[in-house]
Amino acid sequence: MSVIKKYTNPSLSYVYLKHIRINYFLFFFLSSAFCILSSPLSAQQEKKLIHEGNKQYENKKFGEAEKEYSKALNKNKDSYKGAFNLGDAYYQQGKYEQAAEQFQLLTHRATSKDTLSKAYHNLGNALLKSKKYEEGVNAYKNALKNNPNDEETRYNLAYAQQMLKQQQQQQNKDKKNEDKKDDKENKDNKDQQNKDKNDEKDKKENKEQDKKEENKDNKQEEKPKKEEISKEDANRLLDALQNDEKNLQDKRKKAKGIKVDIEKDW
Repeated sequence: MSVIKKYTNPSLSYVYLKHIRINYFLFFFLSSAFCILSSPLSAQQEKKLIHEGNKQYENKKFGEAEKEYSKALNKNKDSYKGAFNLGDAYYQQGKYEQAAEQFQLLTHRATSKDTLSKAYHNLGNALLKSKKYEEGVNAYKNALKNNPNDEETRYNLAYAQQMLKQQQQQQNKDKKNEDKKDDKENKDNKDQQNKDKNDEKDKKENKEQDKKEENKDNKQEEKPKKEEISKEDANRLLDALQNDEKNLQDKRKKAKGIKVDIEKDW
């Protein structure tokens, strides 16, 4: 399975997963005539299929290797070696979720600390590629519990812890940015609500003012208007009144000077 190594180019701050060490992570079999003759037919077929899968794997034909390992498991579903190598084939094809599931199952079936350490190591690598750094850290820790001297696992653990720290820092940064965004949106919403409230208030006040103006105009229309006459008409009217008054005075003077006969009843 792959392990983390620092990139040798000093101009790049980068890490890569180097190719799997076949003799360390894959299970191989010595196919002797004695083993074939002394094993049941299904066991012979299983070993043959795993052997063929290993050949495909060495030739980097990981898809073909996957098929052979799957066939081996069809012959013997409890084949730990077939299941382990199938997990490796998944990993090399970038099927990290499937690889992680495979190795997770194998951690419950390992029969020795050595195989358990390898299962946890490969599980950690699959989780690391899936960017599940916290789970990967735990997997590497479990691998070291079963094999404290595995320096490749120790290195991978340090790398996974570094990536986990960066991931958490980025998550905290994203959360702060999201909180700021939410605060800004809440402030904008509150400002808009206040603006809408003020606009509604102004609208109501304007409506009341318009109503008052309308009522005032109606009252002014109902009040009788005083007729206005021109200055010339006013002078003519005044002259006419004065003439009428003069004529009336003249008539009264004449009336005083007339003798009136009174009929007597003798």
